[in-house]
Amino acid sequence: MRDVFLIYDGCCFYEIVTLCYFMRYAGCDLVFCAPEKKPVRAMEGFTVQPDLSLEELDCRQVRSLIVPGGRVLAINRPEMHDLLRTVRDRQGLIAGICAGVDVLDDAGILENIRSTHSTDEDLVCADHVITARANAYVDFAIKTAEVLGLFASREDREETIAFWKNRKRMQ
Repeated sequence: MRDVFLIYDGCCFYEIVTLCYFMRYAGCDLVFCAPEKKPVRAMEGFTVQPDLSLEELDCRQVRSLIVPGGRVLAINRPEMHDLLRTVRDRQGLIAGICAGVDVLDDAGILENIRSTHSTDEDLVCADHVITARANAYVDFAIKTAEVLGLFASREDREETIAFWKNRKRMQ
Protein backbone atom coordinates (compact mmCIF):
# COMPACT_ATOMS: atom_id res chain seq x y z
CA MET A 1 0.00 0.00 0.00
CA ARG A 2 1.15 3.50 -0.80
CA ASP A 3 1.57 6.53 1.41
CA VAL A 4 0.75 9.55 -0.71
CA PHE A 5 1.90 13.10 -0.11
CA LEU A 6 -0.12 15.61 -2.05
CA ILE A 7 2.21 18.31 -3.35
CA TYR A 8 1.26 21.43 -5.25
CA ASP A 9 2.63 24.86 -6.13
CA GLY A 10 2.98 26.79 -2.90
CA CYS A 11 2.76 23.80 -0.53
CA CYS A 12 4.76 23.92 2.71
CA PHE A 13 7.36 21.17 2.75
CA TYR A 14 8.62 21.99 6.24
CA GLU A 15 5.29 20.70 7.57
CA ILE A 16 5.81 17.24 6.05
CA VAL A 17 9.58 16.74 5.74
CA THR A 18 9.95 15.03 9.15
CA LEU A 19 7.14 12.62 8.33
CA CYS A 20 8.73 11.96 4.92
CA TYR A 21 11.96 11.07 6.71
CA PHE A 22 10.18 8.68 9.10
CA MET A 23 8.39 6.97 6.22
CA ARG A 24 11.54 6.58 4.10
CA TYR A 25 13.43 5.20 7.09
CA ALA A 26 10.61 2.69 7.71
CA GLY A 27 10.64 1.57 4.06
CA CYS A 28 7.18 2.87 3.16
CA ASP A 29 6.08 3.08 -0.46
CA LEU A 30 6.09 6.88 -0.40
CA VAL A 31 4.68 8.74 -3.40
CA PHE A 32 4.55 12.43 -4.21
CA CYS A 33 1.35 13.18 -6.11
CA ALA A 34 0.40 16.50 -7.70
CA PRO A 35 -2.62 17.81 -9.59
CA GLU A 36 -0.53 17.47 -12.75
CA LYS A 37 2.68 15.56 -13.40
CA LYS A 38 4.84 18.64 -13.71
CA PRO A 39 7.39 20.16 -11.33
CA VAL A 40 5.97 21.76 -8.21
CA ARG A 41 7.52 24.83 -6.59
CA ALA A 42 7.25 24.59 -2.81
CA MET A 43 6.67 27.64 -0.63
CA GLU A 44 10.27 27.31 0.59
CA GLY A 45 11.48 27.94 -2.98
CA PHE A 46 12.70 24.57 -4.18
CA THR A 47 11.20 22.49 -6.98
CA VAL A 48 10.03 18.89 -6.67
CA GLN A 49 9.11 16.45 -9.44
CA PRO A 50 5.96 14.50 -8.51
CA ASP A 51 5.88 10.74 -9.00
CA LEU A 52 2.24 10.77 -10.16
CA SER A 53 -0.55 13.09 -11.16
CA LEU A 54 -3.93 12.86 -9.41
CA GLU A 55 -5.26 11.25 -12.57
CA GLU A 56 -2.64 8.47 -12.37
CA LEU A 57 -3.25 7.70 -8.69
CA ASP A 58 -5.02 4.40 -7.96
CA CYS A 59 -7.04 5.03 -4.78
CA ARG A 60 -7.21 1.30 -4.10
CA GLN A 61 -3.47 1.40 -3.35
CA VAL A 62 -3.58 4.34 -0.92
CA ARG A 63 -2.89 3.53 2.73
CA SER A 64 -2.53 7.18 3.73
CA LEU A 65 -3.02 10.56 2.11
CA ILE A 66 -1.07 13.48 3.56
CA VAL A 67 -2.17 17.06 2.78
CA PRO A 68 0.31 19.81 3.70
CA GLY A 69 -0.66 23.42 4.08
CA GLY A 70 0.31 26.31 1.89
CA ARG A 71 -1.56 27.95 -0.95
CA VAL A 72 -4.38 25.38 -0.95
CA LEU A 73 -6.51 27.15 -3.58
CA ALA A 74 -4.61 25.07 -6.13
CA ILE A 75 -6.00 21.83 -4.66
CA ASN A 76 -9.22 22.84 -2.90
CA ARG A 77 -11.26 21.56 -5.84
CA PRO A 78 -14.01 18.97 -6.38
CA GLU A 79 -11.65 16.30 -7.76
CA MET A 80 -9.49 16.58 -4.64
CA HIS A 81 -12.54 16.40 -2.41
CA ASP A 82 -13.64 13.24 -4.27
CA LEU A 83 -10.20 11.69 -3.74
CA LEU A 84 -10.28 12.46 -0.02
CA ARG A 85 -13.76 10.97 0.38
CA THR A 86 -12.72 7.85 -1.54
CA VAL A 87 -9.68 7.33 0.69
CA ARG A 88 -11.86 7.88 3.77
CA ASP A 89 -14.48 5.42 2.54
CA ARG A 90 -11.75 2.81 2.04
CA GLN A 91 -10.61 3.37 5.66
CA GLY A 92 -7.32 4.93 4.60
CA LEU A 93 -5.62 7.39 6.91
CA ILE A 94 -6.08 11.04 5.98
CA ALA A 95 -3.73 13.56 7.57
CA GLY A 96 -3.83 17.31 7.05
CA ILE A 97 -1.71 20.03 8.55
CA CYS A 98 -2.18 23.81 8.62
CA ALA A 99 -4.22 24.97 5.62
CA GLY A 100 -4.38 21.35 4.44
CA VAL A 101 -7.00 20.93 7.18
CA ASP A 102 -9.17 23.47 5.33
CA VAL A 103 -9.21 21.18 2.30
CA LEU A 104 -10.29 18.24 4.49
CA ASP A 105 -13.02 20.40 6.00
CA ASP A 106 -14.25 21.62 2.61
CA ALA A 107 -14.38 17.99 1.40
CA GLY A 108 -16.64 17.06 4.33
CA ILE A 109 -14.02 14.81 5.93
CA LEU A 110 -14.24 16.61 9.28
CA GLU A 111 -18.02 16.38 9.67
CA ASN A 112 -18.96 14.90 13.05
CA ILE A 113 -15.38 14.27 14.18
CA ARG A 114 -12.99 16.15 16.44
CA SER A 115 -10.30 18.12 14.62
CA THR A 116 -8.15 21.20 14.97
CA HIS A 117 -11.09 23.07 13.42
CA SER A 118 -13.46 22.01 16.20
CA THR A 119 -11.04 22.24 19.16
CA ASP A 120 -8.26 24.47 20.40
CA GLU A 121 -5.77 21.59 20.26
CA ASP A 122 -2.64 21.63 18.10
CA LEU A 123 -3.08 17.98 17.04
CA VAL A 124 -6.17 15.78 16.91
CA CYS A 125 -6.48 12.17 15.80
CA ALA A 126 -10.03 10.87 15.34
CA ASP A 127 -11.72 8.32 13.09
CA HIS A 128 -8.76 7.69 10.68
CA VAL A 129 -8.14 11.44 10.37
CA ILE A 130 -5.21 13.41 11.78
CA THR A 131 -5.32 17.21 11.81
CA ALA A 132 -2.59 19.53 13.02
CA ARG A 133 -1.71 23.18 13.22
CA ALA A 134 1.51 24.24 11.47
CA ASN A 135 3.48 24.53 14.71
CA ALA A 136 2.77 20.86 15.49
CA TYR A 137 4.69 19.44 12.54
CA VAL A 138 6.88 17.18 14.70
CA ASP A 139 3.87 15.91 16.68
CA PHE A 140 2.07 15.44 13.35
CA ALA A 141 4.92 13.27 12.05
CA ILE A 142 5.12 11.21 15.23
CA LYS A 143 1.36 10.63 15.48
CA THR A 144 1.05 9.73 11.80
CA ALA A 145 3.98 7.31 12.10
CA GLU A 146 2.39 5.81 15.20
CA VAL A 147 -1.01 5.33 13.55
CA LEU A 148 0.67 3.72 10.53
CA GLY A 149 2.62 1.36 12.78
CA LEU A 150 6.05 2.61 11.72
CA PHE A 151 7.74 2.30 15.11
CA ALA A 152 9.51 -1.01 15.72
CA SER A 153 8.68 -0.90 19.42
CA ARG A 154 7.55 1.34 22.24
CA GLU A 155 11.22 2.11 22.91
CA ASP A 156 11.67 3.13 19.28
CA ARG A 157 8.74 5.55 19.60
CA GLU A 158 10.08 6.99 22.85
CA GLU A 159 13.56 7.41 21.38
CA THR A 160 12.06 9.19 18.36
CA ILE A 161 10.15 11.56 20.63
CA ALA A 162 13.25 12.20 22.74
CA PHE A 163 15.30 13.08 19.66
CA TRP A 164 12.81 14.96 17.46
CA LYS A 165 10.64 16.64 20.03
CA ASN A 166 12.82 16.95 23.11
CA ARG A 167 16.06 17.44 21.13
CA LYS A 168 17.91 14.80 23.14
CA ARG A 169 21.22 13.84 21.59
CA MET A 170 21.58 10.22 20.61
CA GLN A 171 24.89 8.37 20.95
